[in-house]
Amino acid sequence: MKKIFVGVISIFSIITYAQNQRFSYEYKFVIDSTQKNQSENEIMFLNVFSKGSQFYSKEVAESDSIMEATIKKQANSGSMNINLSEVKSNGKVRYQIEKSYPDYSLSYFNKLGSDEYLVQDSRNQNWKILPDKEKIGDLMAQKATCSFAGRKWTAWFTTEIPIQDGPYKFHGLPGLIVKLEDQTKSHVFELKGVKKLTDEHVFKSFKDKNRYKPLIVINETKFKKVFLDNRDDPNKSARSMISQGMTFKMTDPSGKEIDMNQMMKDREKKQKEANKRNNNVLELDLLQ
Repeated sequence: MKKIFVGVISIFSIITYAQNQRFSYEYKFVIDSTQKNQSENEIMFLNVFSKGSQFYSKEVAESDSIMEATIKKQANSGSMNINLSEVKSNGKVRYQIEKSYPDYSLSYFNKLGSDEYLVQDSRNQNWKILPDKEKIGDLMAQKATCSFAGRKWTAWFTTEIPIQDGPYKFHGLPGLIVKLEDQTKSHVFELKGVKKLTDEHVFKSFKDKNRYKPLIVINETKFKKVFLDNRDDPNKSARSMISQGMTFKMTDPSGKEIDMNQMMKDREKKQKEANKRNNNVLELDLLQ
């Protein structure tokens, strides 16, 4: 049953609404700021539980699940060579975000090179709530604005769903954020669906995911340095593994062994070309 709340949201209502729900957002984003007519689309899930929320790409999660199942199946068969040539990697939004209730402490998970990072982001979103109201889908929403991560944002939140959460790292408004866009309209999240999850879906932290290498825990300031270093030197992590004694052997489709030095040169050139196009990251201050 939906209710309109004004002012303070009752704790009982938050707990009632926060029981295993999935909010599906369509995320439209522009990778290259010089090509604003070429936008990408990805479905993002915000899973809300009583102890916190998790935000991630539907396509990436499904792709990773298939890959994990393939590796497990081949490993159980006794094969020493894992073949992932038939597994397609779908989705472009690779990060995952976790918010813990009730303090909304935020953990951001992202992989750069062969290393995966847990970034503990303590930055605040200082919202300015405005009187403007608008219907977004079937929900009446109210406008709010803030500046965050190098961009100016406009959010539309609804008190009809009294959850103080939203897409990406955004939260803290007196209702669920149903639409969020930056001033350039090159990053837009819009709520498209609400689903009650079964009791089989439980909150399991991304920190507990099986990994070949341990998570590297840093704050947002240190992550910015790592992010820029990775853009400047895409082969940094590969060279680090080689210096530690690890060896790599790759073959082309014909079975011929690929020269690793040449492959790394080609990879660096390709990645730097991609970096030039990837100039409109959501957190714009990462590039500043």
